[in-house]
Amino acid sequence: MADTKKILILSTDFGVESAEIVQPATKLRELGHDVVVATPSGEDVQTFVDDRDRGEVFAVDAALADVQGPFDVIVLPGGTLNADAARLDEGIRSIVADQAEAGRAVAAICHAPWILVDAGVAEGKTLTGYDSVRIDLANAGASVVDEEVKVCTAGGWTLITSRTPADLDAFIAAIDAL
Repeated sequence: MADTKKILILSTDFGVESAEIVQPATKLRELGHDVVVATPSGEDVQTFVDDRDRGEVFAVDAALADVQGPFDVIVLPGGTLNADAARLDEGIRSIVADQAEAGRAVAAICHAPWILVDAGVAEGKTLTGYDSVRIDLANAGASVVDEEVKVCTAGGWTLITSRTPADLDAFIAAIDAL
């Protein structure tokens, strides 16, 4: 394990891809990191499997307004419904933009890089994401690659991105190694 980090996993309370919130929260805690899972409302997360079937309801630790930063890493799980709602949430956009501006890391998987576009932090970064969001990333001025995990330090802050739940082991390892 790398040094212990303070990590915020941030999502909405509906439509999150189950593996993309459950596995990072569980594994990063097992690795000894201080992990807080938060939603804007503080409501638990209704997860989905493959964006279609309801998964477990995942317990959160706090509402976004109640979390105490700074955080070493903010992790953004995907899921089409979650990422689409999160990119419209001013609180989520603001905390992601502030994190990048402060030179601290953000990690986004699958559809979650959409949030980076709306937070105004994708331009100039090299990243990956789910197939259907890559054109949006490129249109926002990012360089897009098709890799299991991409770590980009351009612009004075670290961005870790992955494509799908199949990439979770590499995604979590990159967060741990940061």
